[in-house]
Amino acid sequence: MLVKKTLLEKREKLTNPWKWIPSLYFAEGLPYVIVITVSIIMYKRLGISNADIALYTSWLYLPWVIKPLWSPIIDILQTKRFWITTMQLIIGAGMAGVAFTIPLPDFFQFTLAFFWLLAFSSATHDIAADGFYMLSLSESQQSFFVGIRSTFYRLAMIAGQGLLVILAGFLETTFSVGPAEFKVLTRPDLFFQQTLQLDSTEIKPLAGKLRIVASPQVLEIGTRPITKDVANFYKDFGHKFNIMNGFSQELLSESDTVASNELVGNIGIMKLHLSKKPDEGDDYFVKLNNVTGNPSINIIEGHSLKFTSKNWNKPAFVVIQIDPNLQHKVEAAFVANSEKVPIAWTFTFVIVALLFVIFFAYHKFFLPKPAIDKSVIRSQRSDSLNLFFRAFIRFFEKQKILIVIGFLLLYRLGESQLVKMASPFMLDGREIGGLGLSTSEVGFIYGTIGIIALILGGIIGGILISKRGLKKWLWWMLIAINVPNLVYVYMSFFQPTSVLLINACVALEQFGYGFGFTAYLMYMIYISDGEYKTSHYAIATGFMALGMMIPGMFSGFIQEAIGYKYFFVWVVIATIPSFIIAKYIPLDSKFGMKRNEN
Repeated sequence: MLVKKTLLEKREKLTNPWKWIPSLYFAEGLPYVIVITVSIIMYKRLGISNADIALYTSWLYLPWVIKPLWSPIIDILQTKRFWITTMQLIIGAGMAGVAFTIPLPDFFQFTLAFFWLLAFSSATHDIAADGFYMLSLSESQQSFFVGIRSTFYRLAMIAGQGLLVILAGFLETTFSVGPAEFKVLTRPDLFFQQTLQLDSTEIKPLAGKLRIVASPQVLEIGTRPITKDVANFYKDFGHKFNIMNGFSQELLSESDTVASNELVGNIGIMKLHLSKKPDEGDDYFVKLNNVTGNPSINIIEGHSLKFTSKNWNKPAFVVIQIDPNLQHKVEAAFVANSEKVPIAWTFTFVIVALLFVIFFAYHKFFLPKPAIDKSVIRSQRSDSLNLFFRAFIRFFEKQKILIVIGFLLLYRLGESQLVKMASPFMLDGREIGGLGLSTSEVGFIYGTIGIIALILGGIIGGILISKRGLKKWLWWMLIAINVPNLVYVYMSFFQPTSVLLINACVALEQFGYGFGFTAYLMYMIYISDGEYKTSHYAIATGFMALGMMIPGMFSGFIQEAIGYKYFFVWVVIATIPSFIIAKYIPLDSKFGMKRNEN
């Protein structure tokens, strides 16, 4: 007995909360941000349309919406410790599944299936981890470590939305092929020539390393304006040809169907192809950028192209247009860079999969084994289920519950749509309304600057509520979470090129979101108060996830129908219902204040 007691004491020393709380909550936050946010960026880089991205990734919220429905199973079957370690192993397997299905032809369906597995496993892990936290720590320890667990959950957000995306961007450029450079010259003495031709001559492989070939290397464009009809014909023809041969999947707004003799800038046509056939399954994403010269020369078709083993020897068309006011001789240099996107994301997810295998092994050893962490025995099972259903019914008996639910669903109506299209907007080419940023740049903006601003906003919001209460700050926080969405309206209309300015705009929006979201979290705590606090808070978070899922599903269709400019205007309009319903919610004027300041 003495030996057994000594072993137990040693185990208690090994399971100091500092040894498992940081790693546990980092492991809790990482799969959530990967499923909800990183998946959007990955699919965008792999050529999926905005409508499909928004619709299918929004469905991934569902496990977090309905997780209160299966939370009793976590109590009834096995220990919380068992569920934590098992889910971490399954999450690792799910990450590996995503990694190894990315290179497949039907990668979208396969990776979505594994993201569903990750979503359910992550939601189950959340339930078990939060329950284990309460079982393993005393009340004073829970209070002490609440800030620690929140910090490491936020660090997981930074690691997922920032470092992982930056890593994927770095790997994209690492696994690249030789770039092609070409020049565009304007000539006042040159008439427009119909250069968009389908050559019947087969493109033959070239010796040397795989690289991009541009033809011609110097493109001359006459400065004499042409009619809008002529320009639209060549732009649309090039775009349809690029879609037909798998170079592009981007939907372009239809050109005017009414005949127009309006004069616009002249155009020229480049052709790109690969020097030789790449390996089967290897996809290369080519992005064109104006590196030097006059900004009045722009790419209007072919900004982003996808080359595979099936279309490598077919010409991809790049349509370039000059400003109609340009009447003198100038030149601009362009570079076509190719990135091997699928293999980069495969490596990224393999790394995350290995990380979760490490989490599994680490927590298998270091998680404590509290005596009260037990599965509910068979004789108690019906009582547990009865308690669950009673807690569920009590939630819907609360004062003004329909208004409360409406508030939970509408508080982030604008943000739920913006968050789905923010990353695609940053990544899309400027010719279709985006900002044309790289994967690494987007990872840095949202994963570092954005997250830091979000955390600061949340901290300041919590401090202010503790001083004067939630009711005093509710309207200011509603303004903070909604009004900064106007920065996306500004960016979509003016398409700034300054990375510093774009960072500042995102930081402002994220700070406002963090500040305003504090009110939302506090209100969920407020309506959850009572005998069934834990269950009611879980139900509230389910409605929170539902409020993100449903509007997000349709955001991609709306964006593709009206374009980025008017989509972000719509997002601002969609914030109005939250202001209206907030006026009618029940809320104690002193809720949130520190008791010693009353």
